[in-house]
Amino acid sequence: PRDRPGGLPVSEQRMRLVLLGPPGAGKGTQGQYLTERLGIPKISTGDMLRDAAEDGTELGREAKSFTDQGRLVPDELILALVRKRLEEPDAAEGYLLDGFPRTVVQAEALESWLEAQGIRLDAVVDLVVEDDVIVDRISKRRICPVCHETYHLVNRPPVKPDVCDVCGKPLVLRDDDRAELVRERLRIYHERTEPVTSFYRQRGLLISIPGDHPVKEVTVAIIHAIEQQIG
Repeated sequence: PRDRPGGLPVSEQRMRLVLLGPPGAGKGTQGQYLTERLGIPKISTGDMLRDAAEDGTELGREAKSFTDQGRLVPDELILALVRKRLEEPDAAEGYLLDGFPRTVVQAEALESWLEAQGIRLDAVVDLVVEDDVIVDRISKRRICPVCHETYHLVNRPPVKPDVCDVCGKPLVLRDDDRAELVRERLRIYHERTEPVTSFYRQRGLLISIPGDHPVKEVTVAIIHAIEQQIG
């Protein structure tokens, strides 16, 4: 464990965290709870890519051509997007990265950016969930296309069926949440993203948490593990 200035509890610290795990592991939900608890912004590459696609930018159109096929967006596109976001004022003192890095190349780039600033990550949380559980979970997931609020037809249904609780817009099943594309995304994840966990394990930053328990139990387990990690 590493010393923190003033020995502040987790809820009062500004930390730089990475949240890993396969698609459908619950990163979005856990990221929301964690950022509220820790007072840091959640930086989601998925949200940024969808916003770029909806805005019709060149990057958005190019990225959409990959996500529509269940493929990872190339490193150079993701790196450009994330680096620009990390330079914004609200990320100066901490953040939680959701969906990044997804490859060792991206992890190495992030490490280089941080080293150039004389800082480092505090912890990398890896949510572990079996593939069959994920396929079933994602097939029941619904997303608000406007505010990006996430629901689950069994575990977290909206108050009014098929309508977002936050903004009242109709919920949708994303194209890349169809079962056949989910399995392809999982194949790619195991092939390209799982090596990232080894990268961070070697650096003593990795925390593995079972992600198939009730949401609040997972959140408590993550917070406890981070406290143990940073000392």
